[in-house]
Amino acid sequence: MKTTKLSKMTKGWFIGNFEPNLIKTKEVEVAVKEYHTGDYEDRHFHKVATEITVIMSGRVRMNGVEFCKGDIIVIEPNEATDFEVLEDTSTTVVKYLGAENDKYMGEPND
Repeated sequence: MKTTKLSKMTKGWFIGNFEPNLIKTKEVEVAVKEYHTGDYEDRHFHKVATEITVIMSGRVRMNGVEFCKGDIIVIEPNEATDFEVLEDTSTTVVKYLGAENDKYMGEPND
């Protein structure tokens, strides 16, 4: 049995092609992320990865739409979103395919 702490991972990411990790793979990235009320991520998109966010607790706003516990949001490649935390929130995030340096700020150029 292998054990560790989520706090030892980088920004909650524990599966993917980065260090540290529990499973090193280029196929997928997985994270458990914690946010505080008022946290904000600027509008961004991925060219390769589909990003699936599960709201485990709390409440957020993405693209002007509020989401809460139990909601699952699928952001396809070249679909931009921001991320505003309305109350302390925990998420599980899966990015498939895993892709290093696949975060672009703003809107995609079609």
